[in-house]
Amino acid sequence: MSPIATLDGCAAELARSDRPAAETQRPVLRERGQREVFCGLTGIIWLHRKMQDAFFLVVGSRTCAHLLQSAAGVMIFAEPRFATAIMEERDLAGMVDAQDELDRVVNRLLERRPDIRTLFLVGSCPSEVIKLDLAKAAQRLGAVHMPRVRILNYSGSGIETTFTQGEDACLAALVPVMPTLSADAPKELLIVGSLPDIVEDQFLRLFGELGIDRVGVLPARNARDLPSVGANTRYLLAQPFLGETAMALEGRGARRIDAMFPFGAEGTSDWLRAAAREFGIDAAHVEAVLAAPRARAHRALANLRPQLEGKRITFLPDSQLEVPLARFLQDELGMELIEVGTPYLHRAHLARELDRIGPQVRLSEGQHVERQLDRVRTDRPDITVCGLGLANPLENEGLTTKWAIELVFSPIHGFDQAADLAELFARPLRRRDMLEI
Repeated sequence: MSPIATLDGCAAELARSDRPAAETQRPVLRERGQREVFCGLTGIIWLHRKMQDAFFLVVGSRTCAHLLQSAAGVMIFAEPRFATAIMEERDLAGMVDAQDELDRVVNRLLERRPDIRTLFLVGSCPSEVIKLDLAKAAQRLGAVHMPRVRILNYSGSGIETTFTQGEDACLAALVPVMPTLSADAPKELLIVGSLPDIVEDQFLRLFGELGIDRVGVLPARNARDLPSVGANTRYLLAQPFLGETAMALEGRGARRIDAMFPFGAEGTSDWLRAAAREFGIDAAHVEAVLAAPRARAHRALANLRPQLEGKRITFLPDSQLEVPLARFLQDELGMELIEVGTPYLHRAHLARELDRIGPQVRLSEGQHVERQLDRVRTDRPDITVCGLGLANPLENEGLTTKWAIELVFSPIHGFDQAADLAELFARPLRRRDMLEI
């Protein structure tokens, strides 16, 4: 295992549903076959920005290092907060003790970077294949470096995870070390899911205006400054891909607030209202607080609706954002949904979103690339949301596409970002129209 590949200047700053079974059960086309998706390591690109005292050490190959470098998208001259401990041929062949090599790399890293307060050891395909026990390594190294550095682990392997599941695995690893909320403590709200700081601040301000003052966020901006969790915790999912994290929180007594996801004016209103109901906030006060930002979002969306209304759209499975985004585009911008595909469909978490999507819409779970591409060619939607690897071939066939990954990297939650979210779908259509002139 080579000392540390820091990617040389690469991007450092960069359940249970209470609904009747008939409401949550609808035909789903389940696809199992070829997949085209990034692995869970990609989540490090936004997580290392969010948790400013954390460091992500991927135990993997040069391919893993190049993936992170490419996903980061920029080169800067600064100390990054992620790196790859590259596994060499002798590690894979068992010629050296990989645990000893990892200890050496971690000790050198922490000696060099005293600012690190939380270190994540992140598994990859190579480390999973040779059964390198990173949980054991994290426990052993944690005993040496605590309390100065907390050492945790999770898997970002493409064998086990896809794209956004990397964040889910990371947050699930944090749940066991969250402080315990005492049984007699007042009820607290927990926002779950990594959000850009500006969006997080907007939500915290709105919750404060609603009268909900005891609000925690997972992940916290400092990974050592975790909110408490217990039986008096009520949590709102900000992202639809956090099934494992939700299960871990419920294992510690927290309860989920059922709501749509905060995309667009209506989704954000429903998300905030659901929290307000849970905390007994007067409905008239809630509407008074939401009125101005909601009206502002509606006005901004009205400018973009003529560009999107009536346009036909297909989502190929990629990020697990597909269902709530489809609901937003249909309800608030008048787009026609042809197919909504998602890697994994969590019916309980998405029940309110699914209720808004009509039975004529094809709903698919999982991926079989060839079959899904055949359906796109037959349907010929106005725009197809898909991964990077499929976009260029479809564009070459005269189909307009939208990169799904951009939806994860962009601030798209909340009232003030509603028009920015709509613009991400309008832009490819405008580009197509300009090219056709």
